[in-house]
Amino acid sequence: MTAPLPSILLVDDEEHSLSAMRMALEDDFDCYTATGAEPALTIMQEQDIQVIFCDQRMPGKSGVEFLAEVRERWPETVRIIITGYTETNDMISAINDAGIYQFLTKPWHPDQLIMVAKNATDLFRLNRDHERMSLEMRYLARRVESSVEDQRKALREGMGFENVLRSANSPLNGVIEQARQFASFDVPVLLQGEAGTGKGQIARAMHYTSLRSDRPYYEIDVTGVDDDILEIELFGARRGSVPGLASKKTGLLQKADRGTLYISGIHDLSPRMQLALLRVATEGAFRPLGGYEMIRVDVRILSGSEKDLRQEVADGTFRGDLYHALAPTTLCIPPLRNRLGDLPVLAQRLLFDAAAKHGKPVHGISDDALRFLANYDWPGNQRELENEMIRMLIFSQDATLGPELISRHILQAAPRDAHSDMHTDAVLTTEGTLKDRIEVIEMRILRETLTRLKWNKSRAANELGLSRVGLRAKIERYGIDTHADADERED
Repeated sequence: MTAPLPSILLVDDEEHSLSAMRMALEDDFDCYTATGAEPALTIMQEQDIQVIFCDQRMPGKSGVEFLAEVRERWPETVRIIITGYTETNDMISAINDAGIYQFLTKPWHPDQLIMVAKNATDLFRLNRDHERMSLEMRYLARRVESSVEDQRKALREGMGFENVLRSANSPLNGVIEQARQFASFDVPVLLQGEAGTGKGQIARAMHYTSLRSDRPYYEIDVTGVDDDILEIELFGARRGSVPGLASKKTGLLQKADRGTLYISGIHDLSPRMQLALLRVATEGAFRPLGGYEMIRVDVRILSGSEKDLRQEVADGTFRGDLYHALAPTTLCIPPLRNRLGDLPVLAQRLLFDAAAKHGKPVHGISDDALRFLANYDWPGNQRELENEMIRMLIFSQDATLGPELISRHILQAAPRDAHSDMHTDAVLTTEGTLKDRIEVIEMRILRETLTRLKWNKSRAANELGLSRVGLRAKIERYGIDTHADADERED
């Protein structure tokens, strides 16, 4: 389909001048003609005119007066005056009042007229393209700004306290309430708790619900990290200060400026690094490796420790001034064994996350399996539970994961409602007769074997070197609950 020709309006009170202009331009342009200002205005209202060629001296409104009105009503139209006079005052008036693009003097040459017309229509097109692009850029800028805000909101919601899984009556609820209050105050917070209890997740939630939520968040685990490496990671290094470092290294403290830095394993810092961090915590200043000038930053430091830092200070292994700088407020995160009511929620989520990651869909965990999981102390806390869910997923054959998939040491954990000497892991060192202590171990082995073999008594008896009658007698003797789905299977 052929593109339409650019539209031009020719205005002159002399018919022969109109005919001459039309004849010169009509091959390359869609020409409209008018013998005065009034008919020209009518055409402007009916057509999309890009360029106007208008004679200056006409009866009624002059060319400048007419084009001044056009400028008010159709400012994008390019306006050109044709005149046989070049009075300076007329030119100034035309430029100021009518915003004239160009003067064309009489007598004009056809080639000159065509060149001016082409330049004018090109200008009209460029102006329209610029206006369109400006509108698109403003629209895109608003969309990008809105999209970024939506992403920030989603990030804050996805990283917030609602993402910390727990049951309705979880002991963690009180800790979360404290964390919410601490989050709104721009002060350091020390999070204490065993490894794997979710200190890092709570630290992230505190950042994304704080006044710094739209600023950067970084975290680092300093446990067992060499001082020289840790110094570079935290404080950065100037080019040439470290062999093999070809360019400047920006440290996490500088990257997290006006944001939050979570330092996990703070208890493991050496005396040298404790001193270096003290200046940051108290003055907000540090010196990069190889640098001569101090760099000042505004960083909120959240720290995590697996040990009681107050006791570490008392023992002389942690600086008291650094402790007080890092711990104006403290959160104590309970271990998983103290909130086993959260275990079903955590186990299901960790299982579904692992299933989605590895592309192996499952329906969930059976109630029997959850009861066995709840009998265990989970010294590794949530990390150990996550590993167990992955292991069970790998070996699962059914959509619902049963207790037979659980690791043997977890299956052998004694029921929590048993006597204290029945659910301790120190059976071999407790007091009691040899017979009683052996029976504790025997009961655990029986329960683990029956569960692992899905309560197939023939297979269990064969593996344990017992007769079926002897196995049944031991089950009755120790009061081991018969599996709900056992159906007295012998094969």
